[in-house]
Amino acid sequence: LELQAIERVKATRPQVGLTAAQRASNLQGAFRLSARGRALVAGRRIVLVDDVMTTGATLDRLARLLRRGGAAEVDVLTFALVVNDA
Repeated sequence: LELQAIERVKATRPQVGLTAAQRASNLQGAFRLSARGRALVAGRRIVLVDDVMTTGATLDRLARLLRRGGAAEVDVLTFALVVNDA
């Protein structure tokens, strides 16, 4: 899949320090599938790759976007997870 399948269409503020609800609101409308992206994801199994997952808010938003765009399934591969011991 091409990297240009998903486009960022709205600048967002940093997610650090935001609650889950604030993160979701911050990301609302920030991404869309490109015209080519719609054709590429329709009916396919997609794997999102993220180097570090903090809360998963961005991955959740992208997975939902891909599913609404016609992806049959969306999986996530991440290399590190931020753990909050507080």
